[in-house]
Amino acid sequence: MFKRRDDADLTQEDSSPQTDRITSVLGEGTKYNGKLTGEGGVRIEGTFEGEIKLNGLLVVGTTGRVTCEDLRARTIIVAGTVRGDLTANKVEIRASGRVWGNVTTVAFATEEGAFLNGQIQMEEKIDLNLPKEEEVGDAGENEGK
Repeated sequence: MFKRRDDADLTQEDSSPQTDRITSVLGEGTKYNGKLTGEGGVRIEGTFEGEIKLNGLLVVGTTGRVTCEDLRARTIIVAGTVRGDLTANKVEIRASGRVWGNVTTVAFATEEGAFLNGQIQMEEKIDLNLPKEEEVGDAGENEGK
């Protein structure tokens, strides 16, 4: 039922579409404040505080720390720490993952040892209210601090 995965498995890249692949990395030891929107996949290994609405995959790596009141993405994988509510088509919390917030999702998976302090609401379908492709140009407003 529960299976331990290596950190390398966090970004399985087979023949999936571009939005399901990691295209950007916010590295370990860095701190970001601001708004993160756009297409594609993002892996966070540093500290991020602000708003995330991502039309793609979001991976919070083992060293990642995210504080986001309402985090939205197509797929969210948590191996680090997230404080805030998560809304996604698929949410996965790895054994090292820690989430303080409510989860609204279509599909939910967890590994033995994962932590969730909140409620899980399963839906048949979710409207993520993500920015349209023409609105994605605002993603350049991110502040690196």
